Amino acid sequence: MYLKTLHLRQFRNYFDQKVAFDAPKTILVGNNAQGKSNLLEAVELLSTLKSHRVGRDRDLILDSKPSGQIDATLERQAGPIDLALTLRSQARRTLKLNGEPLRRHLDFLSVLNVVQFSCLDLDLVRGGPEGRRNWIDRLVIQLEPIYAHILQQYNQILRQRNALLKRSKEIRKAEFSESFDKMQFLAPESPEPENKEDLAIPNSQFPIPSSELALWDAQLATAGARVIRRRDRILERLMPLARNWHRSISGSAEVLDVKYDANIEVSSELIAKENLEGVRQAFLEKIQKRAIAEQFQGTTLVGPHRDDITFTINSTPARQYASQGQQRTLVLALKLAELQLIEEVVGEAPLLLLDDVLAELDLSRQNQLLETIQERFQTLITTTHLGAFDTQWLRQTQILSVVAGQINRF
Repeated sequence: MYLKTLHLRQFRNYFDQKVAFDAPKTILVGNNAQGKSNLLEAVELLSTLKSHRVGRDRDLILDSKPSGQIDATLERQAGPIDLALTLRSQARRTLKLNGEPLRRHLDFLSVLNVVQFSCLDLDLVRGGPEGRRNWIDRLVIQLEPIYAHILQQYNQILRQRNALLKRSKEIRKAEFSESFDKMQFLAPESPEPENKEDLAIPNSQFPIPSSELALWDAQLATAGARVIRRRDRILERLMPLARNWHRSISGSAEVLDVKYDANIEVSSELIAKENLEGVRQAFLEKIQKRAIAEQFQGTTLVGPHRDDITFTINSTPARQYASQGQQRTLVLALKLAELQLIEEVVGEAPLLLLDDVLAELDLSRQNQLLETIQERFQTLITTTHLGAFDTQWLRQTQILSVVAGQINRF
């Protein structure tokens, strides 16, 4: 697939900017805060309908205007495709595919496949679990667009269940306060406890009917099992590719392992067999074990929203012990594996977006990445200077200058 044109109107700091990509590799060069990353963000939005930088559409629109527009022309094996995304500050976004309005976002997802590699991805190893969950979720959506619906469904159920648990906690807290006030009235000289919430009420029951919570338990377990299964399935396909790339970059000196660390107690063999009912039952059993803790904390403690992905190098946890160089090698191997996996599954090479990341890689890792790109992947690169690039490589590259939301040939 090949992104031929991009048209940004009132998007971020772009008022009305058209860009034609006339080479497989395009370098966007300019100082910081000029709009280089904003252009890559627009391409990311056309692919996943999500920004990794903000969560609200109005934050993507120029100067609080009522709307912003992203249009693109894409060339795929089946023929040209026109994509259009309209963002609105006070209303829902709208999508068009080849000029036809779409009611379902699923029909738009992953028409354009991308792999983004930015300096933020270097926190993938040592950052928190949420970053790793977001990373695998973005990849799964690229390969199985229906997963976006599955994940949305799970998050909706999770919000409803959390609201129920929170309401229960608030009712219990009010009961504690009332009980404490009564005891103070009957025994005014009794010392006041430091924390009223620590005051237990004998025979206190869960104030929400168990049947109501059980309904949400069942829905959460069913949706959560589907999330776990798809995440694990994609990681199983990605892992051997990442291991091979890691071996190549490290000179066969290190062995990488990637494991999906599910919050529920379920064997990887059970997930691998795609035994949805088995995963669901394990989910429900864990909910029962954590029931009291959930009721008193007022939130859901079980499910894929608390899962993690663990990386080990030579059987040593990378998060705790990997050096900066090892972390960069690991993330580079993951990104190269993503490119390879999407190409294998989709049948066409995805776009590669490199957002100011080359400066974070040493010369050896830069060369490994640039040699892999060659003419195989259309690549958009942002940088503040051209010194890191080989002269011969630059001759085959389109170079664009970005200054205050204006793009011109360098």
